[in-house]
Amino acid sequence: MTKEPPQAPSMSREDRKVLASTLAGTTIEWYDFFIYAQAAGLVFAPRFFAPVNEQAPGLATLISLATIGISFLFRPLGAILAGRFGDRLGRKRMLVLTLLLMGAATTLIGLLPTYAQIGAAAPVVLILLRILQGFSAGGEWGGAALLSVEHAPRGRRGLFGAFPQIGVPIGLIMATGVLWLMSTLTTPAQFEAWGWRVPFLLSVALIVIGYLVRRAVEESPVFQELQQRTKTSSAPLRDLFRGNTRNVVLTALIFVANNAAGYLLIAYFISYGTGALGLSRSSVLLATVAGAGSWLVFTLYGGVLSDRIGRVRTFQIGYAAVFAWMIPLFLLMETGSIWLFTAAVLVLTVGLGLSYGPMSAMYAEMFPASVRYSGVAIGYALGAILGGAFAPTIAEALVQSTGTAFSIGAYIMALCVISLAAVTAVEEPGGVDLGVTRPAA
Repeated sequence: MTKEPPQAPSMSREDRKVLASTLAGTTIEWYDFFIYAQAAGLVFAPRFFAPVNEQAPGLATLISLATIGISFLFRPLGAILAGRFGDRLGRKRMLVLTLLLMGAATTLIGLLPTYAQIGAAAPVVLILLRILQGFSAGGEWGGAALLSVEHAPRGRRGLFGAFPQIGVPIGLIMATGVLWLMSTLTTPAQFEAWGWRVPFLLSVALIVIGYLVRRAVEESPVFQELQQRTKTSSAPLRDLFRGNTRNVVLTALIFVANNAAGYLLIAYFISYGTGALGLSRSSVLLATVAGAGSWLVFTLYGGVLSDRIGRVRTFQIGYAAVFAWMIPLFLLMETGSIWLFTAAVLVLTVGLGLSYGPMSAMYAEMFPASVRYSGVAIGYALGAILGGAFAPTIAEALVQSTGTAFSIGAYIMALCVISLAAVTAVEEPGGVDLGVTRPAA
């Protein structure tokens, strides 16, 4: 594929609305998703798995962390259905629906009685609501990514595509920040009794804001052109695997290492820092906020850099950085110093950002328009199952079985090799035609 010279027309009012919409929506969706992941490491074991926690606290922690991953198993289903109807009915409608589903599930978790109140029904309902979160997340990312990239000028797709990506670290900042605030304003007993519920209930206000922002955005120009040409696929999933199986597999494998390493920051480092290292909860939460802020910066830079040097090269640099940092990361953390813990997290986010920022643009450029939503969403969801779904659980199990956190580093390094090989197998897609001629700004 020949990469054409970048074009950079001025950003229109509609462009700004699209970027605001994708950023707001993914931020809110991932805030909801991450609140659960962090609460699972902090409070769910004694609240919802009390009998196991009383007999074997370590096992209860593993089960609680495993519920994070259960939802990932249903992300492909969400991706398939959202891809099916997103390719037929439009990106915007599916984005609004997934936003409402995620918000409803999150709010209900905040209202859910504990094991002490309703017995075994508590963990069952908790898992069902987490599955609904996973279903929603499976359909969310593909639509947001495509809405931004398909609106972008050819030479700025990396930048535009980075906006839904930075919704992840912003959502993490919000989730961790609210947990830190509640942890600071309440006693440990109050936090475990009711303080952890407040971040879940705040989702109601965020969903209203996200809904209003997304309703104001026009449908993707690529999808509009498909409708005008009556080329909307009648069976996008069948058509997807008929000619794009290799790219679906590659998109999944490319994402594996980034998602696994990302979920260490999102969910595992908090429980590891407070439990194994004995650091204060508020200090570790603030370190996570700092890490999320750095992740945001390097994710945005990764998108911009991919417009300059290519998607593949940017990914390669990012994964090489994550691989090289794994052992030093745990050497610093094992000192028990919160300052070195924070430094370790900050450096990790350099590679995380460079291997996440270009993803929306690269994935969109790998699929034809008629099956693009399906291909992007399903590949992303499968990569999340193989990568981050059970990464916190695997990390905890490795530490419990080996007695050292360096085994986690080896695990992530192996995944980096897989993802680096997958992205290297991709022919640089930057600048390819997405199937629409962008109107003048």
